Amino acid sequence: MGERVTVELDAELIAAANEAGIDLSRLLIEALRRRLPPKLSNTEREAEAKKWYEENKEAVDAYNRMIEGDGFVFSDGARIF
Repeated sequence: MGERVTVELDAELIAAANEAGIDLSRLLIEALRRRLPPKLSNTEREAEAKKWYEENKEAVDAYNRMIEGDGFVFSDGARIF
């Protein structure tokens, strides 16, 4: 059995969910499982990071060249601090 939590919802949403036969507890569990990243071991995390880098290497390298050439980052003009 799971742990109890309190969630505040609009009464209309609760009524609509009940009418549609939606189990709110099940819906929340499924949504959280889809939204939260899976727990990975250090080895798996490193593999995911390497995969991400390889997939995005072109953009990362282009950004690094821009910084090296221009000496500033894209957000310099947007910062207010």
